[in-house]
This record gives sequence, C-alpha cells and structure tokens, in this order.
Amino acid sequence: MLTDVVMPKMGESLQEGTIIRWFKKVGDKIERDEMILEISTDKVDTEVPAPVGGVLAEILVPEGTTVEVGTVIARINTDADANVNIEAPKVETTPSVQAKPVEAVADVPTGAVQASNGNLVDVVMPKMGESLQEGTIIRWFKKVGDKIERDEMILEISTDKVDTEVPAPVGGVLAEILVPEGTTVEVGTVIARIATSGAVPSKQAEQTASTDTSTEPASQPVATAQPPATIQTPVEAKTFDIPARYGDKFFSPLVREIAKQHKVSLEELLTIKGSGAEGRITKDDLLKYIESRSTEPVSKAAEIAKPAPEAPKPTVMPAVKEPTTVAEVKPTPKPIVYNESEVEIIPMDRMRQLIAEHMIYSKHTSAHVTSVAEADVTAIVRFRERHKNEYEKREGIKLTYTPFFALAAIEATKKFPMVNVSVDGKNIIRHKRINLSFATALDDGNLIVPVIKNADTLNISGLQKAITDLSTRARNKKLLPDEIQGGTITITNVGTFGTLFGTPVINQPQVAIMGIGAIKKRPVVKEVDGEYLVVVRDMVYVSITYDHRVIDGMLAGMWLSEVVRILENMNENTIIL
Repeated sequence: MLTDVVMPKMGESLQEGTIIRWFKKVGDKIERDEMILEISTDKVDTEVPAPVGGVLAEILVPEGTTVEVGTVIARINTDADANVNIEAPKVETTPSVQAKPVEAVADVPTGAVQASNGNLVDVVMPKMGESLQEGTIIRWFKKVGDKIERDEMILEISTDKVDTEVPAPVGGVLAEILVPEGTTVEVGTVIARIATSGAVPSKQAEQTASTDTSTEPASQPVATAQPPATIQTPVEAKTFDIPARYGDKFFSPLVREIAKQHKVSLEELLTIKGSGAEGRITKDDLLKYIESRSTEPVSKAAEIAKPAPEAPKPTVMPAVKEPTTVAEVKPTPKPIVYNESEVEIIPMDRMRQLIAEHMIYSKHTSAHVTSVAEADVTAIVRFRERHKNEYEKREGIKLTYTPFFALAAIEATKKFPMVNVSVDGKNIIRHKRINLSFATALDDGNLIVPVIKNADTLNISGLQKAITDLSTRARNKKLLPDEIQGGTITITNVGTFGTLFGTPVINQPQVAIMGIGAIKKRPVVKEVDGEYLVVVRDMVYVSITYDHRVIDGMLAGMWLSEVVRILENMNENTIIL
C-alpha cells in the first residue's frame, strides 16, 4: 500500500515550503519517524519525518522546488515486499489500516475499510522544532463528524517550546480522534483521521476502531510473553547503539535519545514491556524502567544474598543488611494531607511546569549577580507624549517605552560584545548578531519569551513593530518554535505593574538579562549653572543580572553605565522613529 508524504504546514501564515534536500532516494528502506527530507519556509528550516515505515516508492518533487502546503511530495510503500516500480492505481493510502496489525484490519466493518481505502488522511503530531520529539494535545476544536476546511485549526498542542494550533492538512469530515486531550505522544504519531470523501464511518466502525486501538497493546503476543522489567535480574549490557528497529521491536527517536542519555542498552530495552500501540515502548515505560533500575538490582541482590533461615550466623547479617540499607536510603515521602476547607489545590498547567523547571535549571547553572543603576528618562517621556498619537495613527500600533530601552540595551551590547555570549562547557560562544529576547506576560498568568532576530539592524519604530507583532501572537498562541529560540540577550519590563526594580532569572543559555523598572517622578538633585537644585524628573531603575562565570562586575558595570548614558541622551533631536 502507498502512503502519501505531503508538504507539512509549519504555521498558520505559511502556505508553501521549499525542499532543500532529500535524505533518502527511491528504493531506500525507511523507518517510521525517520527523517527523510529537509524543507525551508519563510520562518524556519526543519526536517520532516516519515509518517510510516516502508520503502520510498516515489519522489514527486525534486530538491530546490517550492510547493504549496498539502502537496504530495513523495509516496512510501508500506508493503514488506515492496517493489520500487510502483504501478498500482491510487487506492493506496490506508493510514488507518497500515497503522494497525493485519488481524485488527480483518475485524473492521466494510464501511470503515471502504472509507479508509484512499479516502482517509492521517493527522499526525507535527514536528515543531529540531529538538522536539513529543507534544501534548491540549484540546480538540472539532469533534468526530464535524466538517473541516483545509488549513482550518482543528486542535491545540503544547510542546517544551511553545503552545500552538494545528491546521487540517486537507478538507473533509473528521472521521476519527485517536488521541484524547491531555495525552502526550511522540512526533509522527497519528492523532486523528479526516475522511476526504465527506463520508463519516458508521458508529459501529468507530466503536470497532476504538476497541481495536485500545486493545492492541494487550493483544501482542511478543509483548505479553516478556516479563516486566521490574522483575528482571540485571542483564548484560553489550549494545548501546540503539537501532530504530530490532526484529519486531520499534524504538522511536525519543526513546533512543533517552536510552542514550541514561546508558540503557538494547538488551535492557528488549526486556521492557511496552504499553504503547503495537507493544511499543513509550517514554513513560522507559523512564519507569530507569527509575526502577536504580533500586531493583540492589533489592534483588539483597534477596539473593539473604542466608537460609536455618543458618542464622551473626557474621552473615551485615552482608544482608548492607544492600538492604542502600535500597532504603530514599524512603517514599509521605504525602502531605491538606484540609480542604482551608486550602485550594491548583494543579500546575504544562507551561507553568516548564517555566518552573527552566527557572530552577537556570539557578543551578549560572552564578547569578545583579547590578542596579538609575536613569533620567524625562526627555523620553516628553518625546513619547508628544508623538504617540501621531505614531499610532500612522503605524496602527501604540508607541510604548519598551523599544527605547531595547535600543539602549542593543547599543550597549554592540559596545561590549562579551555580554552577548553563551557558555558551552569550557568554551565561551560569542554571538555576532544580537537576537533580543523579551519577556511577555500571557493572559493566563504564564510567561513566554519571544525573540527579535537581528535586532541590531532595527531602529525604535522597527523594534516597536516587532515587539507588538510577537507579543500579540504570543498571547494568541500563534508563535512558531523558531520565534522563541536563538535569543542572545533578554530584556524584561518588571515595571509594567509598578515594580521599581527586580533581579530577574537569566534565560538559559544566555548570560545576561536587563530589568526595566517603573518610571516614577522623583525629586533629584541637578546642577544648573553651577548651582545644585532639587527638581522633579522622570526616573527609572535599570538592572543587569549576569552570569558571574563569564561576566565580571567591571564588564557588567560598564555595560549598565552605557545603557544609562544612551537613555539619558535620547531626546527630540536624537530619537528617530
């Protein structure tokens, strides 16, 4: 059977993509989720995984060609005895059939088989960035039976980098939802199917398909024949280069990466009972095994070493107690019991969990130090008040204070480029362009940090447009993964809600973040014609939190002084919109 490979949609505004290169040629064998080509769009370059395993039967679009989203660019023959010279008519794509074992297909009602015979199109978990291997389905906008237009948003997903909406690859009727809300699945997993013929499979077919899907893992003889990993005695680890497929076992890219990081051998993987479709090992299966591996061998060894009851020699007891004590070093913590009448328990959403992990990681990674200075921005306040209405009428967006501070940070970084660095092991990586990250508060109380690429090429108006565009799309969950990656230095406006100054956490892997406090009118001492006078000025505290591993106090102080100098020299004569 033939399965189409289509040009994926990498963002709502993107309608086409260019094929940079094919990693495979016609006749090559391909594993499911294996990268088969690289594409380029206006926003990002990315690699595209194979939706199924098989043999690459046809390449329909050559390298260097630009085609519309949804265009069929290749076909994969899923038949194990595939012949490269494909001459079969186009009744090929059977995503729902090829995703299930043969015996499950035989039980599907005739109506469902006909609907899948060239009329069902898979919706897969998209790959939203080179380093992302999984995504979580937050919510479905459509239900089974709903009509769908091509490129209409049908669900919202969450990844480690960004929350985004996923469009329909084709128009038709939503025939199946295979993965419910709140479930995390690997990139390339089929999560739904769209009937392009407009016919919806009968309820009987849906129920049968649902039953088949839910019972597949339990019906696998190979998986059930293997004992659980937690009762295995330690196996001899020999092979650490994990293949994508070993016999009838398939290991996803995510599973192979986790196994590599934790030094889990192929021999160990073969002992794990998978809970995924067709008995596949999931991320959770492997993490549970890794957790149990650190304690089970010890307790097993203790059990084996335990002396027989009839030989209670005192000298043997230490040998028995010692490994048992090791296994009990980490007792299971007792759950905290709350009085429900006094507290409300609010589970963290996925983004809040990621923010928490990132903040803790940054504190463990960088030696945080903060320096603070104050700047007189009276001239900036007067300039903005004088021009903000005219600017909004001309550009269609509001003129805020943020681009003025962004420009000061950029110009100071140009003068002191060793602030625009990151750390890689024992190497300092100095970035030649300034990609300015800026913290954006979301309506749900969470935080995201979009990136203005090549910010050093923009003036105040260009920065304002970029800030407005990225922050608006961030709040509407329309950002692409590339737009929150690659930052080299960050600014955060802690004064938005009246805070005088803050000590923000460094945005890894960067080494510096600028904090902008609230602008307040304060009495200050100024020298006028040789005399010191107390005058009311618009003042602001600015700070730099820096990584003391690579930035010393002198460099941070000079950078901060330059920021103050630039801000205080901005006025009607020097500011260009």
